[in-house]
Amino acid sequence: MLRPELAPEAAAKTPVPWLAIAAVTATVSVFAIAQGLSYPLLSFILGRQGVSPTMIGLSAAMSPLGMMIAATQIPAIVKRLGGIMTVTLCSFTCAVLFALIGLTQNVWLWFPLRFLLGMSVIPLYVLSEVWMMSLAPPQQRGRFMGAYTSIISLGFASGPATLAVIGTSGLLPFALGFSAFVICGLFVRLAASRLPPFHEDEQQGTVRRFLPAAPTLLVAVWVAAATETSMLALFPTYGRAIGLGENSLATLLTVYFFGNVALQVPLGLLAERLSARTVMVLCALFATTGCALLPLVLGTPFQWPTIFFWGAFSYGMYTMSVVELGQRFSGSMLVAGNAAFAMMWGFGGIAGPPMSGGFMQGLGPHALPLVLGSFSAGLLLLGVVRARIRAT
Repeated sequence: MLRPELAPEAAAKTPVPWLAIAAVTATVSVFAIAQGLSYPLLSFILGRQGVSPTMIGLSAAMSPLGMMIAATQIPAIVKRLGGIMTVTLCSFTCAVLFALIGLTQNVWLWFPLRFLLGMSVIPLYVLSEVWMMSLAPPQQRGRFMGAYTSIISLGFASGPATLAVIGTSGLLPFALGFSAFVICGLFVRLAASRLPPFHEDEQQGTVRRFLPAAPTLLVAVWVAAATETSMLALFPTYGRAIGLGENSLATLLTVYFFGNVALQVPLGLLAERLSARTVMVLCALFATTGCALLPLVLGTPFQWPTIFFWGAFSYGMYTMSVVELGQRFSGSMLVAGNAAFAMMWGFGGIAGPPMSGGFMQGLGPHALPLVLGSFSAGLLLLGVVRARIRAT
């Protein structure tokens, strides 16, 4: 659906479309601010209402459920409406839904609203990544996608940082999220002439065709999603249980995301020297180590570097999946692959918070890093096994 990948010798001579790249990153970063603000904000509100960790996790899972269901339809929607119109409509729909969430303040009404928000938000993820993969020079895709995911992470980090400044009470946080989604839609309209168009191609890529083509990449996306959504939804509950205040928790979440911002470009450069798959396995190893260390360091000065690097390597698993996806696929299969990634992100978001919340309720707060560590350890094992199979 996007123009075919350029041959290496042609790509080397093609100038980098900096203005188009800036437009895509500006659009998705504004959107990420709203997303990064919403998860901890709603968890803080539900916590003050006395809602259980399991119910908080189930509520948080509604958005990924909507993402998962909508993801399979993205190629067909883009074929019918085009990329620009799809992203514009979804941005403004997200703004309206976020406003309704702020006005209702009811856990039961939030279930359908968060579900619809997830359905509306996922095309913004998918199409921005497809645009960026198409715009990035093939030989430098690692650094470009590392920078791209870093900017997204900066937007996510700005959400908790904003809550640390303005608090979690009243309608002001919801007004900011509403405004961010509106600005996202406006950015897309302003940048429309610079973004690559979508076209038909001979591959006829679908999510169903893509799923068996890259199982390790899909598992890595699932693990990254389950980790991130569990952190956003349940780290406030975890921190309160061990005596940390709301401002401290918001700051720790900010540091977690700033780890993503700082290290995705170095990880992308490393992937250009080694391979995206090798760096993914290393990220899984270090993320597992971070989970093991977290209960030992919280409340000490070592909590800051631990959560910083843990965030970087946890999100690095996703970054490396995106890099390898762009290296291996193009055209409609690239769109289908991004849609499949979105579906797996939805699966991870659905499974992660309820699983983590349930284990926390049954085993105590330190079950959170235990569960998240088991996710990354599973990816580590899969990566090692797949590498040995390919070597034989």
